[in-house]
Amino acid sequence: MLVAITRAVSRSINECELTHLERSPIDLERARLQHRAYEQALRSVGVQVQSLPEEPDLPDSVFVEDIAIVLAECVLLTRPGAISRRAETSSVAAALAPHRELFQILAPGTLDGGDVLVVDRMIYAGLSSRTNQAAIDQLRSFTRPFGYSVKEVHLSGCLHLKSSVTQVATETLLVNSSWVDKSNFPAYKIIEIHPSEPYSANALLVGGNVLYQPAYPRTGERLEAAGIHPLLVDASELGKAEGALTCCSLIFSTDPAPSA
Repeated sequence: MLVAITRAVSRSINECELTHLERSPIDLERARLQHRAYEQALRSVGVQVQSLPEEPDLPDSVFVEDIAIVLAECVLLTRPGAISRRAETSSVAAALAPHRELFQILAPGTLDGGDVLVVDRMIYAGLSSRTNQAAIDQLRSFTRPFGYSVKEVHLSGCLHLKSSVTQVATETLLVNSSWVDKSNFPAYKIIEIHPSEPYSANALLVGGNVLYQPAYPRTGERLEAAGIHPLLVDASELGKAEGALTCCSLIFSTDPAPSA
């Protein structure tokens, strides 16, 4: 069974951290409606959603992906690059503790989950304004005993690695090659985003289903042409907070972990 940890949109989301976008007003009620539709889309593809209560004083707390890396064998709690986000950790840890052994990134490491893309036994880790080398070194140490390899990936022009690349099929990645060098991923088929849609590389693969935003129709056509037929989910209000589809959930299987 697949489980998704989500969290309700904070009433203080208009005070969110921003790095690459100019601040524009976020319609709180519309953001909450979109988020509930996102949770319903997850349920529609067979995911059991566990929604955590709102954190009124933590503006970015809807973006639970940044707080933990959930592998089949363990959970690695992050140390977010934005100091304002570190208070989000305890409640996410409590939700995940019944399912996995917990490890923790320690200072001076900083790591956001949005900078981590796990494909099979390979972990791609983005070096960004939120994630540093010290954290990636810890990530490698924690995961090596479970049979994972970690590869650092340099970014430019975007907040997180998953702003520039996500997995959309077993051997296929969706990539904005203006923000990340696609040569980092030689083993995979690459679908390039349409250049008029720079934020369109973020898709959420759940089992055999892909959740995707209707705001990117030209890139959506490229997915369709590749035989990928996404389920459209609008997250445009959360996009004003530099969020996207992958950011809003931590998805994992409750099945026993395979042997490394």
